[in-house]
Amino acid sequence: MADAPLPQPTLGEVRLKLEGCGVCASNLEPWAGLPWMTYPGEPGGLGHEGWGRVDALGDGVTNLAVGDRVAALSYRSFADYDVARADMVAKLPASLDGQPFPGEPLGCAFNIFRRSDIQPGQTVAIIGIGFLGAVLTKLASDAGARVIAISRRQESLDLATHYGAAKTIAMDDHWAIIERVKTLTGDALCERVIEAVGKPWPLDLATALIGFGGRLVVAGYHQDGPRQINMQEWNWKGIDVVNAHERDPAVQMRGLTEAIAAVASGRFDPTPLYTHRYPLERLGEALDATRDKPGGFVKALVMME
Repeated sequence: MADAPLPQPTLGEVRLKLEGCGVCASNLEPWAGLPWMTYPGEPGGLGHEGWGRVDALGDGVTNLAVGDRVAALSYRSFADYDVARADMVAKLPASLDGQPFPGEPLGCAFNIFRRSDIQPGQTVAIIGIGFLGAVLTKLASDAGARVIAISRRQESLDLATHYGAAKTIAMDDHWAIIERVKTLTGDALCERVIEAVGKPWPLDLATALIGFGGRLVVAGYHQDGPRQINMQEWNWKGIDVVNAHERDPAVQMRGLTEAIAAVASGRFDPTPLYTHRYPLERLGEALDATRDKPGGFVKALVMME
């Protein structure tokens, strides 16, 4: 850790006194070291799942007040303070006081769900039950779909069951998984498959599990190089392929506000997902745990208070 000047909000911005920030798997490759990045990075850099209270207002901000508790889509939140655009900040209702709220990944899950276009009665395979996969299991199950959860660790499969998965399959044998899904679907395979890992094999598995005319949703963050895909199978099956990573700020905020409403209403409880907490000075340990996934791990939160 190092001291840095207190950031100042400019026109249309607010400063946040952060309470915490989630740790994302996308942080891991920069943490390991990438030749095209410059080190050290900017203060608080890589932290993009922050929440806290508005501490100062820049000129022109009228929709927020000092003291408002918010979740923000900002990018330097591994720090005590961050600055965000006022239109990229969402108020948290009083019912969520005292609860952590890493808004960016929750909003991301809601946006992925919308892009998945899941309908009642469909069979949906979700490959990879980490944070995103678990949230999507709950949303898909609540939508009336039959969810088949596929993941490596038994504790992840148990989490999927908690969130409504109808069936779980250990992710250990490519061909055995395909045969199991064929058995469960009468050889029809799945109307929807969500790949939530970000590695080549799960993407290949998703291709194998999607049925004719289905929708394959890429939710995993593929950041480590090109992928080879079976274009022949994609063509033959006539599937839709959706990259569910949103870059439109308005869409990102839509997902965030939907997530806030769902948690505040009690429709979705993310508490079981926040498994590991670290003070800011132990950020390195939080990143290592995100990489190594110790027993019971789902998501690490870095807490400033």
